[in-house]
Amino acid sequence: MSRITSDEHRVKTILVRPVAKNRSRAIVQVGPLRLPAALGRSGRTSRKREGDGATPIAAMPLLHGFLRGDRLRAPASGLSLRRIRPSMLWCDAPSHPSYNRLVRAPFRPSHEEMRRADELYDICLVLDWNVTSRRRHCGSAIFFHLARPGYEPTAGCIAVARRDMLRILPHLRRGTTVRVL
Repeated sequence: MSRITSDEHRVKTILVRPVAKNRSRAIVQVGPLRLPAALGRSGRTSRKREGDGATPIAAMPLLHGFLRGDRLRAPASGLSLRRIRPSMLWCDAPSHPSYNRLVRAPFRPSHEEMRRADELYDICLVLDWNVTSRRRHCGSAIFFHLARPGYEPTAGCIAVARRDMLRILPHLRRGTTVRVL
């Protein structure tokens, strides 16, 4: 079993390589570890648009994360993890000033609930896709989160199994780059 050694304690880059013959699957490489992952239902794209279901081909630094503290204890991590509250939403309405930002309920424009009924966002890391420098309609809520059973496709995010996320989380920091090839 591969593991990240102390020499590789801080991972600088996570590589996301597509799997041949399945555009919504990938292999995530973290140091020597190679982990199965899900990608967007439309595969990857270099021309990301809001709602296209594709994962952007890009180098995206990790900014921070969210955690369902009511479902699991805060894991060790060098990345800031904020406990998800019931009022937390993520705006995906391109015409709204809070586009691609965390907002609070009640919020009428289009949004995504951070406190989901399923377990996908029990650990949810925010990638800097269209966050620090926003452009309307260029995609929102590109996260690195937990995968559905069978690695079903995402809406454009990158998703891994809970056990794999818990293995790599201690080695991630703000600025660790997730590079989708």
